[in-house]
Amino acid sequence: MSQDELQKEILEFEELESQATQVEHSYTADDIQVLEGLEAVRLRPGMYIGSTSARGLHHLVWEIVDNGIDEALAGFANRIDVTIEPDNIIAVRDNGRGMPVGIHEKTGISAVETIMTVLHAGGKFGGGAYKVSGGLHGVGASVVNALSEWLEVTVFQDGKIYFIRFENGGHAVEPLKVIGETTETGTLVRFKADSQIFKDTTVYDYEILNSRLRQLAFLNKDIRLTLTDKRTPDGLSNDYKYEGGIIEYVQFLNKNKSTISDKVIYVEGLQDGILAEVALQYNDGYQSSIYSFCNNIHTHEGGYHEDGFRMALTRCINTYAKNNNMIKKDETLSQDDVKEGLVAIISVKHPDPQYEGQTKTKLGNSEVRKIVSNIAGEQINRFFLENPDVAKAIVEKAEIASKARIAAKKARELTRRKSALDGISSLPGKLTDCSSKDASECEIYIVEGDSAGGSAKQGRDAKTQAILPLRGKILNVEKARTHRIFENQEIRSMITAFGCGIQEDVDVSKLRYHKIVIMTDADVDGSHICTLMLTFLYRFMKPVIEGGYVYIAQPPLYKVQKGKKIAYAYKEQEMDQLREEFKDGYKVQRYKGLGEMNADQLWETTMNPDSRTLIRVNITDAALAQKRVEVLMGDKVEPRKEWIDENVEFTLEDDYRG
Repeated sequence: MSQDELQKEILEFEELESQATQVEHSYTADDIQVLEGLEAVRLRPGMYIGSTSARGLHHLVWEIVDNGIDEALAGFANRIDVTIEPDNIIAVRDNGRGMPVGIHEKTGISAVETIMTVLHAGGKFGGGAYKVSGGLHGVGASVVNALSEWLEVTVFQDGKIYFIRFENGGHAVEPLKVIGETTETGTLVRFKADSQIFKDTTVYDYEILNSRLRQLAFLNKDIRLTLTDKRTPDGLSNDYKYEGGIIEYVQFLNKNKSTISDKVIYVEGLQDGILAEVALQYNDGYQSSIYSFCNNIHTHEGGYHEDGFRMALTRCINTYAKNNNMIKKDETLSQDDVKEGLVAIISVKHPDPQYEGQTKTKLGNSEVRKIVSNIAGEQINRFFLENPDVAKAIVEKAEIASKARIAAKKARELTRRKSALDGISSLPGKLTDCSSKDASECEIYIVEGDSAGGSAKQGRDAKTQAILPLRGKILNVEKARTHRIFENQEIRSMITAFGCGIQEDVDVSKLRYHKIVIMTDADVDGSHICTLMLTFLYRFMKPVIEGGYVYIAQPPLYKVQKGKKIAYAYKEQEMDQLREEFKDGYKVQRYKGLGEMNADQLWETTMNPDSRTLIRVNITDAALAQKRVEVLMGDKVEPRKEWIDENVEFTLEDDYRG
């Protein structure tokens, strides 16, 4: 490009930029916009609930349920009922004290209306109404109101029933009024999410609600939680109350597994106004499942309460092992060694929790580490002394894990990417890389076999699409020790190609491709390879799934051709539509594998960003995902058989195809 052409390009861009960004308008006091009441929430809902996708929709329910839980924690409620009514209306009823109904001095309106319409208004700022709570900022209820088409609050208090309704983004239809008498206490909140805000969906997923309510029941043993779906006549219903609390939670997570002992180790204690409880049990597997909570909020990224527990457990196991001559005096078992096969729940109730980040995923109160460490350490030590057989089995398991870790470390070094100075030779041999180095536009297709790999390489966009063919089925990581996994050539190739590290070393910022696309044949073997791939990514690169970087490609099942007119069917139902459209005289090709397609067809149907269908893989519930992976990919056949019987419908068509 000549200097003149370059100058012309620059001028054209500046003109476009000016049109896009500049305004011909004075900037005066009149231009300052003040968003009053709940307008700010409706304008920027993502700031308050994370997103307006299905995840944000379900978050509305949690905000109201959490208020009921806080009332229970304060000792005034023992039941919360959640109902999904027809037309996806949510009703949440608790039997607590009921929202205050008196006139609020500062706002001049009822306390109920204040709570529902004023941001940062609530009873959790230190006024004495609550010692601990999940909600901190007083925005939960008002946010739900702001993002609802309508919302109704019914308060049962002092022998009276009070009622108020809000519409059009949280505006009261009329002030709070008495509509009847009662002997009950508590609050009922009913709302309908606003479809103008939640454009993706306003339909609630029963399983997502069910899983969270079950979790809350485990964490709060004195509360009964129910969920009822009234959208269909024979709607689902669940009732949860776990008197064993987190002990039963651990047993639930270890269901269908062989445990080292029948006993769940349970510790609890109160120190400096902070309540800590831990339940743990070992199984004979290789994976660990550690879930931590603060005031019922799942701290996904851990924090000081989790650190304190890990320190205490590691210290107790090492002390017991050395005192009983099970390991050498100069030998030490690491935190990684002692967590193999561990299932643990850590729950703290804190009057003033500090979280790192807005999402409340990491507890930042440093004092909690010492408190949890002291409480857990003392009581785990006592358990080991009282149960020497269990203690011995745990130490022996940690010792085996230690040896495997050393072997894995050696094997793992082979997966490390060499420096950029080593050039392209550091990449896996079978990888056909893309030319772009901008990870945000790069994609890597994981394909099944050299045949499909050949078509994919020829049909791809060489600038942004990389191809990595796999030789057959990869190792099922759920059933293998870590060092065997790192010795597997196919897995090593993927780790090296992705470039972001594995396990606790995963750094998503180093990921070389922002789309990892699993592209397998549309048959049973292809589905199995896809499942093995997802198991590997879930166990070793979970942040990559959580970040939304993993996709499953959808290749077509059929090609229908009549003369020059060609169409593809991705589902059986689509094939029925095409038969009607083409009438007669058409040819049908059934694709048994990607290798049957030529490069142009593969590009057009499965790889072209303008026409392809990709399914993004996400994790809505970590504990549920964990359990699902263990059932479907673990050693035990019976749980897998049960799950298939309950969840898979077989038809004559399936039998015929088989």
